[in-house]
Amino acid sequence: MSSPVFLEGESVTLHPVEEGDAEFLQRLVNDPRVRRGVGTTDPTSLAEEREYIESVGEGDGTQFLVRADGDRVGTIGLHDVTATHGNGEVGYFFAPDAWGNGYATDATWTVVEYAFTERRLHKVYARTFAFNDASARVLEKVGFEREGTHRDQVFVGGEHVDVYRFGILAEEWEES
Repeated sequence: MSSPVFLEGESVTLHPVEEGDAEFLQRLVNDPRVRRGVGTTDPTSLAEEREYIESVGEGDGTQFLVRADGDRVGTIGLHDVTATHGNGEVGYFFAPDAWGNGYATDATWTVVEYAFTERRLHKVYARTFAFNDASARVLEKVGFEREGTHRDQVFVGGEHVDVYRFGILAEEWEES
């Protein structure tokens, strides 16, 4: 059983994350191909994933389960929303079997639209590792611009890597 649709894109629907999604998200975050892209180093237990799901909504942001044709394909969130400054960070990860289908782009577009039209934010930003060309392409397709580089910011896969920061302003999104 799926939670109700909260946002709808062209090819994906975004739903509130619920208890029943815990096993899917735990498998996803522990998959070595996904872990590398998000930089996690410790395994996530089912209990920890359930605890995370319970904490969603307590902070300044929201997390969604992404579905395509009814199947779970990933997760996307709008985090660290600061009403005073009018900004927030978008972050996502998807099941490797779903890569290359445009789901991340559609989900990101949908969350950015939500951030600007319903949350009245002025700017949405994102970060990606230098080696994650696919994630950078997603952001660029949505209209984000690369704003800078945090040199050797994270340690992933045995090496320090750069983190790229991307951003999009509300007026830039409206023009795209």
